[in-house]
Amino acid sequence: DAVTEVLAHRSDNLRDKFVELPCSEDYGSARRFAGCTPRKCGRGVTDAVITREEAERIRRIAERGLSLGGSDGGASILDLHSGALSLGKHFVNLYRYFGDKIQEIFTEEDFALYRDVRQRIQQRIAQVFGISSSAMYLTKPTFFSRMNSTEAKTTHDEYWHPHVDKVTYGSFDYTSLLYLSDYSKDFGGGRFVFMDADSNKTVEPRAGRVSFFTSGSENLHRVERVRWGTRFAVTISFSCDPAHGIADPLLA
Repeated sequence: DAVTEVLAHRSDNLRDKFVELPCSEDYGSARRFAGCTPRKCGRGVTDAVITREEAERIRRIAERGLSLGGSDGGASILDLHSGALSLGKHFVNLYRYFGDKIQEIFTEEDFALYRDVRQRIQQRIAQVFGISSSAMYLTKPTFFSRMNSTEAKTTHDEYWHPHVDKVTYGSFDYTSLLYLSDYSKDFGGGRFVFMDADSNKTVEPRAGRVSFFTSGSENLHRVERVRWGTRFAVTISFSCDPAHGIADPLLA
């Protein structure tokens, strides 16, 4: 990588840091939704929305769910909405595969915390971008990720490739990541990298930190390969199109 600047150090305690960027043309090709479709674009980082203690509780939800499966490679996902869980080189539906045992893994309180955290992140994104929170819809995929230094076994394990969320997942308009572990303490590598024309801008994860951004080509990004330890995060994304909306997960 050529020039790299740190947008957010792990040691920083950021109330709000925001960098505005010109919007790409990715939003013009789709139907525009008043009060939501990005007119102001950019990226933000905050340590003031989710507490470290809440992040640790959320991480324990991820750990319990992922203990039921896990990828043979270095990247495992758990999606509480669809039930998708990495298992070996494939995915299974957590709810169908484990049935009633799910009640022994998760509690109503777990799902309530997850929902509360999602709502607070949604409200902060709406506030920063000057849009209506009620015009944003949670969209898929929204998932926990666990990354370690195990060699990739399938293309699903190769999380480090540069990509644009709006291109990869057409429904995304706003993307957020809640970090559940600490860079350089719990894992090495694994920083989030915005790839700009002039330089790379990195976000160093810390438990409770939220990174959020408009999902178009103005925010081309990648995640560095994890060199040691285990990195936990949850990706929570939003669409302006109600047709792409999904519900919060429920403990059946």
